Amino acid sequence: MNQLSLFEVSRRADTAESFIDDLVSFDDFGKKTVSDEKDGIPYFVNEFWTAGQRQAHSIHEVSYRACFKAQLPEFFISRLTKPGDVVLDPFMGRGTTPVQAGLMGRQAFGNDVNPLSVLLARPRLRPVSVQAVADALNTVDWSRGQIQREDLLAFYHPATLRKLEALRLWLADRAPLGSDEVDSVADWIRMVAINRLSGHSPGFFSGRSMPPNQAVSVKAQLKINEKLGVEPPERDVAQVILKKTRTLLKDGGVPGQVRSCLLTGSAWDMPGIANATVDLTVTSPPFLDIVQYAADNWLRCWFAGIDPANVAIDIHRTEEAWSMMVNRVLREQARILRPDGYVAFEVGEVRNGKVLLERLVWQAAEGLPFDRLGVMVNDQTFTKTANCWGVDNGTKGTNTNRIVLLRRL
Repeated sequence: MNQLSLFEVSRRADTAESFIDDLVSFDDFGKKTVSDEKDGIPYFVNEFWTAGQRQAHSIHEVSYRACFKAQLPEFFISRLTKPGDVVLDPFMGRGTTPVQAGLMGRQAFGNDVNPLSVLLARPRLRPVSVQAVADALNTVDWSRGQIQREDLLAFYHPATLRKLEALRLWLADRAPLGSDEVDSVADWIRMVAINRLSGHSPGFFSGRSMPPNQAVSVKAQLKINEKLGVEPPERDVAQVILKKTRTLLKDGGVPGQVRSCLLTGSAWDMPGIANATVDLTVTSPPFLDIVQYAADNWLRCWFAGIDPANVAIDIHRTEEAWSMMVNRVLREQARILRPDGYVAFEVGEVRNGKVLLERLVWQAAEGLPFDRLGVMVNDQTFTKTANCWGVDNGTKGTNTNRIVLLRRL
């Protein structure tokens, strides 16, 4: 081993030690870190990032159920990588980790079994302007749309639904599914439209519905309409898209030179990523059987032209099955991470804290080529979407971020 290699190994080892020291001494929000050890696992508990809503870059404001705040990946990216490094999320969901990586000048890598994920993340990693979006919307022939599904009138005024169908036809020409060679502005318009399909304010295409991170069934929407005594009002589809575009781009966009790689597939099998090329993984897998992703996204799948029945999203109903999945994911991480690369594996809370998923992750990593550094617990008081479902904050739902920290040996 030459002198440079020895220096590099020493520097990276120092990075791991200094990162743990940073957690122990962290007091940015006026609290001291509580360090403890439980069953041989080191814990570091504090408020490590703000609990305030909408404090991140405006481009992150794309709704998706069970997503973490951008401050979570930002915390690790800023401390464990440098510009140009590769940052990955194998369960990227709406793309919070790759988008934050791109904003910070890192290479943005992501993967998800749900094909909607690429449609939500890719457009925000490519340069686009409000004027370009406005010009593109002016080329849509809004008269082409014909209502194909009468049941969707539970959500939309007939004129709105016809415009959405016209937009779907336009997108099929300009941004076909399954192709990376799509018009970046059309790709952006589809992403915004997917995000505006249903919600609770005039900023959405629908009448009054549930929060936009999940779609209720047609039957449930009809009950909402009946209870409120309303019919879906007509919306100006182009203006809704433009308004949301201005909001998303309020703080600017991702630098144009950022390299990205977004894949669709299982988190434990990513052949599109070469061996030993990733510097940092920040991710959060589905938590047991808590979230029904396919049911939540059926309306988005309709608009995008995706058959949700063909999306092989696993639901792990037992701790054993979930642990086996995590072990497979970590084996793939061992393949793609560079030596001394890091994993920040967030698991939150489930079943009122009776099941500590971080311990299952800790056990799943045993015997693999990782140094298990500890569990970082971000403990905060904040308002969650769960509150809309009658779940009190601080009692049920996810009240902490619990992050298992691993370093590739």
